[in-house]
Amino acid sequence: MKKNPVSIPHTVWHADDIRRGEREAADALGLTLYELMLRAGEAAFQVCRSAYPDARHWLVLCGHGNNGGDGYVVARLATAVGIEVTLLAQESDKPLPEEAALAREAWLNAGGEIHASNIVWPESVDLIVDALLGTGLQQAPRESISQLIDHANSHPAPIAAVDIPSGLLAETGATPGAVINADHTITFIALKPGLLTGKARDVTGQLHFDSLGLDSWLAGQETKIQRFSAEQLSHWLKPRRPTSHKGDHGRLVIIGGDHGTAGAIRMTGEAALRAGAGLVRVLTRSENIAPLLTARPELMVHELTMDSLTESLEWADVVVIGPGLGQQEWGKKALQKVENFRKPMLWDADALNLLAINPDKRHNRVITPHPGEAARLLGCSVAEIESDRLHCAKRLVQRYGGVAVLKGAEPWSPPILTL
Repeated sequence: MKKNPVSIPHTVWHADDIRRGEREAADALGLTLYELMLRAGEAAFQVCRSAYPDARHWLVLCGHGNNGGDGYVVARLATAVGIEVTLLAQESDKPLPEEAALAREAWLNAGGEIHASNIVWPESVDLIVDALLGTGLQQAPRESISQLIDHANSHPAPIAAVDIPSGLLAETGATPGAVINADHTITFIALKPGLLTGKARDVTGQLHFDSLGLDSWLAGQETKIQRFSAEQLSHWLKPRRPTSHKGDHGRLVIIGGDHGTAGAIRMTGEAALRAGAGLVRVLTRSENIAPLLTARPELMVHELTMDSLTESLEWADVVVIGPGLGQQEWGKKALQKVENFRKPMLWDADALNLLAINPDKRHNRVITPHPGEAARLLGCSVAEIESDRLHCAKRLVQRYGGVAVLKGAEPWSPPILTL
């Protein structure tokens, strides 16, 4: 699958803020909300046509909200260029929102037909457009929608989701029930957190973005969440002088590797070297010294004793503790000593498990839990962590201070969210 295009913005908006902001933006720019809907439908149509130029029969699934209104626009534009369209609409006793009703009327005036959602799907369908549920969803889809979602997922045709895959929660990326497994997702105005966290990677496919012409208004707004690309982060790294040497690029001490866990400390040391640390010292069990030096002779490896730890803490610019540390007396004593370190430090793995037992708050510390460790640190379930990762990351910082990096799928990939 292709990587996300570089045009994806760095600002991320809460879903509620987008819903409030789009009306304010439209007023500021002299637009109606229906005009924004037309722009959204046009953007989605263009992505669908570009991604699937040979698709000749589109099945458009329209919900009973403004996301469905976008679907009516897509269907009308597709019909206008000679593409066969079958449109299925969600049944409801409630009236459509004003903008969606206008889009529906335009579809009917163009000669389009609206079919009930329970019809037999034509065999010739070669693209499905999902416009069932939008960013307002906050719970599992109801049964009738879930059946449509399951049917779409089991169909051989690719799926393009309008704004967000139906069933994916825009704020958290959680999937409390059935969810569309999209091949492409076309989102509008601003990125939503749920497109970058939780289960989003499983269901969004390739992500596309269109600001709908609101760039000037968006540029003047402040947001609480940012997405950092690898290119953007690289600007924070100072270029190295041609005459620089290892002594110019920091002194790092790594502590861990109890009996049987030398691999954890080796990978940490190797990662530090690859990241550009100048001098890397490892304090570990004596039995690990020879294997580590054989595998990575660039590392300086010493037995962990109270004397070597005291000297190393004075020498170091940064300390990492936890990989393979264990939770026995050996690891506990080392962590107790490191607790008083006043320079930057990173706690991982068993250091976090010990922290969960004896919590404290430090502002010179980075913690890097995976969901299981985060659950122990917050005294909750892994399911609760995964249901709202951004909120849980914020809770980690509030409770433990410093910086919290909540690990997730593909930790090497560019998108990073910060609060």
